[in-house]
Amino acid sequence: MLFLLLGLLFLALKYLEIGFMANIGWWWAALPFGLAFFYWEVLDPYLGISKKRAARQVEARKQARIDKLREANHPHLRKGRRR
Repeated sequence: MLFLLLGLLFLALKYLEIGFMANIGWWWAALPFGLAFFYWEVLDPYLGISKKRAARQVEARKQARIDKLREANHPHLRKGRRR
């Protein structure tokens, strides 16, 4: 997402000819879009970054659900304290 925002910023600066972007080529302004494509189509599937993040979120939701049910069914067995 960072690459896309950076690409939009660079394109706007290039189109309006503001700052350092006024003197460089359009390829440099479009480079962040290529990097975003490379990340999402090559690195992310190869390294499994999104899948790992999704698995952690599912596991956290599952644990929260278990804790909530445990508290509802056995209020005297609070997490970290046993009688």
